[in-house]
Amino acid sequence: MSTDLDVSEKDVFENVVCSFCGCLCDDIVVEVQDGAIAKVRKACPNGRGLFTHYDPTPQRPTVDGRPVDWDEAIAEAARILNEADSPIIYGLSSTATEAQRKTVELADRLGAMIDTTSSVCHGPTGLAMQTVGEPTCTLGEVRSRADLLVFWGCNPAVSHVRHFARYSVMPKGTLTPNGRKDRTLVVVDVRPTASTKTADVFLQVQPGADFDVLTALRALVQGKEIDVAGRMPAVQEAGSTPSAQGAGGMPAAEEAGRMPAVQGGTVGGVPIAQLRELAEQMKTCRFGVAFMGMGLTQTRARDLNVSELFTLVAELNQHTRFSVIPMRGHGNVAGADQVLTWQSGYPFAVSFARGYPRYGPGEFSTVDVLARGEADAALIIASDPVAHFPHAAAQQLERIPTIVLDPVPTLTGQVARVVLPTACYGVDAAGTFYRMDGVPIRLRPVLPLTRPTDVDVLSQIIEAVR
Repeated sequence: MSTDLDVSEKDVFENVVCSFCGCLCDDIVVEVQDGAIAKVRKACPNGRGLFTHYDPTPQRPTVDGRPVDWDEAIAEAARILNEADSPIIYGLSSTATEAQRKTVELADRLGAMIDTTSSVCHGPTGLAMQTVGEPTCTLGEVRSRADLLVFWGCNPAVSHVRHFARYSVMPKGTLTPNGRKDRTLVVVDVRPTASTKTADVFLQVQPGADFDVLTALRALVQGKEIDVAGRMPAVQEAGSTPSAQGAGGMPAAEEAGRMPAVQGGTVGGVPIAQLRELAEQMKTCRFGVAFMGMGLTQTRARDLNVSELFTLVAELNQHTRFSVIPMRGHGNVAGADQVLTWQSGYPFAVSFARGYPRYGPGEFSTVDVLARGEADAALIIASDPVAHFPHAAAQQLERIPTIVLDPVPTLTGQVARVVLPTACYGVDAAGTFYRMDGVPIRLRPVLPLTRPTDVDVLSQIIEAVR
């Protein structure tokens, strides 16, 4: 196999992109000696592990645990997919957009269901975006302009280790020349975390009460007062008495499926005085940004939480400049949603079974399809669902013939019938990833290419399926 890169006895690669998480930090320094990664600088522990734990040695594919040549493995994978009545393709969050496009082409040819890891993390964010829109910006704008940062339901000090230092809290920007001193950091979560230790303001919300707090903030931003005298409080303007209503004519909190968490002088466990102060900070800041995580998407109300936050941010733009950015986890999960959307019209949970794309969160989402026993074959790309899915869904992957494309060993690979060990994008393969803010970034390799890429393997499977 030809190589894309000639590595001398010792080379130093600067401005390397780390593809571990949605930050896609592009200032990493990698030292390569004798064809192996010797040292990684500037990366967080997660990023260092990505580079140093990867073994670029060519690996033979396996069928039923038996090493075989690539032609036999490709033929077996194509046979499984051809014979399946209801195959499902899942993952895509840690592979390049070039491979993601090939995957959509394969799903279209097979009439398969295709789903990204968004369906188990930021799927509700996609639903909210489709409902109310997403007033957003880039991380470069955050770095240069933002003086108010609100992190809601996320813990970037652990999940996105360099986010504070590189993109949001610490860096000096055009309108923030003093870095941290020019910014106010607000963290909203259900418990103290590593991120709350650095916050200027920490609001501790009762579990499941995010919708109530967001609704209260919207009311306060609109200049309304919150009456907490009764169990079902009215949100009213001075001189008026009507309750705050949702689109269906009912109180907004009821649209989330329950009564609001209001007691005494608090909403969702947060004193109204603190909410009033935060609302005023939001209205008077120069440039504010809300970063939201799975604390909103995977708790009660789910997409309604995110819709309420997106709507709050949109309404704040009547007073100042405000944006929102979801804290995407895997390196190219944002790219997976982008590619699937521009190829099919929908970001995740898509079925090509009828010859055209149909969108069905809950109907075509991988966890639900597997738990109901509806898929009879699976192709898993750059993901490890057996390690993360609910038990019923993970068990189904053990029962049906499963094919895995991944550069590293996984629990899913241990139960798969066909395992295809591919190259790692950003380490020994070039490709394009989308950062959490939707900015595409080109990854270049630091090691010679000695394994086939996901694009190579998927192209061969597509040819065999034809």
